[in-house]
Amino acid sequence: MKHKVENIDRLIIDAQSSLLEAMKQMDANDCKSLIVFQEGRFQGLLSIGDIQRRILAKGSIDYQVKDVLRKNIVVARVGDSSESIGLLMEEKRIEIMPVLDDEGELVDVIFWKDRFGYKQRRKSKLKGVPLVIMAGGRGLRLKPITDVIPKPLIPLGGKPIIETIINSFVEEGCSNILLSVNYKSEIIKFHFESIQKKGYSITFFEEKSPLGTAGSLRLIRNKINSTFFVSNCDIFIDQDYHEILSYHKKSRNELTAVAAIKEFSIPYGTFELSSNGSLKDIKEKPKSAYYVNAGMYILEPELLDEIPNSNDFFHITDLIKNILARNGRIGVFPVSEGSWFDIGNWNVYDKSLKGYQNRFG
Repeated sequence: MKHKVENIDRLIIDAQSSLLEAMKQMDANDCKSLIVFQEGRFQGLLSIGDIQRRILAKGSIDYQVKDVLRKNIVVARVGDSSESIGLLMEEKRIEIMPVLDDEGELVDVIFWKDRFGYKQRRKSKLKGVPLVIMAGGRGLRLKPITDVIPKPLIPLGGKPIIETIINSFVEEGCSNILLSVNYKSEIIKFHFESIQKKGYSITFFEEKSPLGTAGSLRLIRNKINSTFFVSNCDIFIDQDYHEILSYHKKSRNELTAVAAIKEFSIPYGTFELSSNGSLKDIKEKPKSAYYVNAGMYILEPELLDEIPNSNDFFHITDLIKNILARNGRIGVFPVSEGSWFDIGNWNVYDKSLKGYQNRFG
């Protein structure tokens, strides 16, 4: 390996590594792409999109990096002008541009941020797509602060998390925001009356009593007639939302749920038994990856008619179970654990604050 760029070792991954290891490495280094080597030679680039497409196509993350490498990637060559490389990066939206010599060896790497001075901006492809934020909960797991401040106004990224969520959607062209409110609704309304809203409008709809994570959606049946996003008010997802929408549309889903891939480990040796109770195998501190409900969804408007007219709690998981019961189509879009910022309880709030600061500064 004869590259001359310093500090790219953190972005290099071996082709034999697992996709879960790759996602962890991306999270740790706040990047969406890695440089792949095998036996000391440059093999290609791996993007988060490559991993997501494999999971969506196969329903599993149990693959190695080499299994998802694209055969044709865009690279620059020694001797290419800086101007031509910059134009190519802009055209193809390339986060990491490898520069190869005539023998195919990596000799340089050009990063988007170094070339253009800012992080890649998201594409504005959510024009006309509404966003519903469920902001009516009491935030009991965040007491005592929620005795004073409603959960949507608790900060993430130097501003209330609900503003962080809204701004990320507005960046992609979304302008129609609907907020379901109940607990301390007057404080939430006052907050948005007192700030300057750029590029979006807000419609409030209010529960008379708590109706669960989906019950209040019945109140907007006459306000939404197109595919829309739903987000909890205590989570933020660092993902290009139009990619989730594209998957939803292409798959013809009625509902798509976003899932964070989270690895859990058992700190003990475990026994695997055969059918007669004898020992079959022993595994030391096994690890398993799960798809955790991240609290963001895409829904088709027809689903609003399936939410019952009652004052009973009705959660979005109840809606999901009902769709499954009639063999409706539901998709799951995976994101990395580090792209999911959850402030729903004190155990994860501090971790999310630090993670957000590391990623966005």
